[in-house]
Amino acid sequence: MRDVLRDLVTDVQAGKAAAWCRLVETRGSTPQKAGATMLVRQDGTQSGTLGGGCVEAEVKRRALALLAENRAEVCTFNLDSDYGWDDGLICGGRMKIVVEPVQGGTLPTYFDRLAAIIERRQGCTEALVFDREASGLAAPAMYLFDAAGQCLANLRSDTATAERLAADLRPIANRPRPYAAKGVAYLPVLPRCRLVIVGGGHVGQAVASLAADLDFELWIVDDRPEFVLPQRFPRAERRLSGSMDRLLPELEITPDTYCLIVTRGHNHDQEALLHLCDRGARYVGLIGSQRKIKLIFENLQAEGVSAEALAKVYAPLGIDIGSQTVPEIAVSICAELVAHRNLGHVPGREASVNFMSA
Repeated sequence: MRDVLRDLVTDVQAGKAAAWCRLVETRGSTPQKAGATMLVRQDGTQSGTLGGGCVEAEVKRRALALLAENRAEVCTFNLDSDYGWDDGLICGGRMKIVVEPVQGGTLPTYFDRLAAIIERRQGCTEALVFDREASGLAAPAMYLFDAAGQCLANLRSDTATAERLAADLRPIANRPRPYAAKGVAYLPVLPRCRLVIVGGGHVGQAVASLAADLDFELWIVDDRPEFVLPQRFPRAERRLSGSMDRLLPELEITPDTYCLIVTRGHNHDQEALLHLCDRGARYVGLIGSQRKIKLIFENLQAEGVSAEALAKVYAPLGIDIGSQTVPEIAVSICAELVAHRNLGHVPGREASVNFMSA
């Protein structure tokens, strides 16, 4: 949604009108689930997707009509022979979509604050009223809550009902999925986690490419300037080059930071782990063979690093899928990152606890 929202801000600032289409409820089999977003412009172009095919074309047609009328509406689309025949979607599914026209010139306060909180990488929850009877409220209506449950903005609604809706909020810290309650769709926008990749070689580059699509904020660190160039990591927000013993101790590490150590050699891996293993990161992973990892752990313990700190390191990193090629290794690493981010752990493994006790 982040990129679609950025496009909305750009369009409105340029004086262009667009329809903001947000999928709020699904039943049965549908090409997208609640939370999907699409922006439809007056010229028929779009950003984002609601699944493609005939149903998306129908959503676009309806959105353009509502944009011309400057009228918001909750639209229902049944995936039957009307919208699904050409795409094999005749499965009885149903999609409810809130279409909100946004005129060019001045961005409504709701979207302005939504954009600001997302750019700050903070979590929030949108509460979209889509069922007038079930909720007892006007529909459609939008409310924006921060991670603490404070209402930041509302659209086509009033703040008096915000406290009532806040009672059904689920903590962002638990990374909830979209859900509905009493005719209101709660669409969490989860905090964006930072991924620090130490090592700009083939594995680091492949992981960065995939992790960017998985909505990690990318920081790249390498002691070789040519390995952190924009053409190697075009989607990284920070690219840092210099000696590890200078850069890593000063690097900002937060409780939402993930650290991957995938440097070009044993000594660089050991130095990076020395500076990162006990800094409060949510996750630290080290690539390498069991033999290399055992040697590095022994060396760091000899330097005074505690066994408890090393036991929290995911080493060797990556879910075991029999990876052999660099792209396969990147998939295994990113799968582990997503599992840890969404679940708080990686099913089937306990960091390096078993390895440390071996």
